[in-house]
Amino acid sequence: MRSMQNNLTEVAHKPTTADRQAHYGHSGAVLWLTGLSASGKSSLAMALEQALMVRGYSCYVLDGDNLRRGLNANLGFSPQDRSENIRRVGEVAALFADAGLICITAFISPYRADRERARQCCRLPFHEIHIAADLATCERRDPKGLYKQARAGSITEFTGISAPYEAPLQADCVIETGTEPLPQSLAKLLNHVLIHLPLERGN
Repeated sequence: MRSMQNNLTEVAHKPTTADRQAHYGHSGAVLWLTGLSASGKSSLAMALEQALMVRGYSCYVLDGDNLRRGLNANLGFSPQDRSENIRRVGEVAALFADAGLICITAFISPYRADRERARQCCRLPFHEIHIAADLATCERRDPKGLYKQARAGSITEFTGISAPYEAPLQADCVIETGTEPLPQSLAKLLNHVLIHLPLERGN
């Protein structure tokens, strides 16, 4: 039987990558924030989105909790489901970048292979950014009480406790949120973006 996959034909967009870059004034890109739960990924992602928009950038945040309420609501937290979660996010982030936006993602994304697959999805700049805070710091913060539940056995497959986290070996940027306050972390992250994805027109 002929697979339906064989009947698919990719449809080309009329605006080119150069057209979109000229329209927005910057290249589309993916900024992939990875780190342990409570390392500060979501806080930094949302603050960065606001800081970039004020400067005239077009961007959007894909956040782990938000996508698990919709697009990925049917997935659990087994290793297989985690990989599928990141596969879907990688594909969506690549589409945002292809549309000319800077897509900021905030996901634990614990496995190196899954993050590399997300990088391979994107034909535009992809920056893996390690939001680095050690387990003890994250567990001490524990804003959602998840570490406490994991230690009690109420949550299984919890990254850092009962499931592994594979830190980036060669991240494009490392933000040490375990040892510096949010404003300092944001300034470093913003500076990274301004250097590597400069705005080519005025606000």
